[in-house]
Amino acid sequence: MTEPRAVSLVTLGVQDLERSLAFYEALGFLNTSESRDTVKFLKTGNLVLSLFPRKELARDADVSDAPTGFSAVTLGMNFPEVAQVDAFHARAIAAGARELKHPQSVFWGGHSGYFADPDGHIWELAHNPFFPMDEHGRLDLPTGAQT
Repeated sequence: MTEPRAVSLVTLGVQDLERSLAFYEALGFLNTSESRDTVKFLKTGNLVLSLFPRKELARDADVSDAPTGFSAVTLGMNFPEVAQVDAFHARAIAAGARELKHPQSVFWGGHSGYFADPDGHIWELAHNPFFPMDEHGRLDLPTGAQT
């Protein structure tokens, strides 16, 4: 069996680099020695979260820096326990996040909530009793599609 491709880095375009860095550090993400004045790289456990000025990110991708409203993308963090979802959500709100949906039991049998970071990037926090997690806190889903 071949190893699946891994997402190793997610870059968020931000308005204020230092404000965003302080927000994510307050959530426990670790700034790395690779960070520079113009870009920040944070360890998250399973991947690296990069913070880059929004205008510079648009320029680098060769697109216009136009507000898009809802981007139809969320970033997610899964937790092995319901109480961990609630605690991390409270931590994010205390750090300056905007609550979008308070954590609650949901129709699919889990527990989840949403918040937006200072730049409006949407995060989902969830406990999914149907998704096994390995000893490192990574989702350990079986491969192969069901038909």
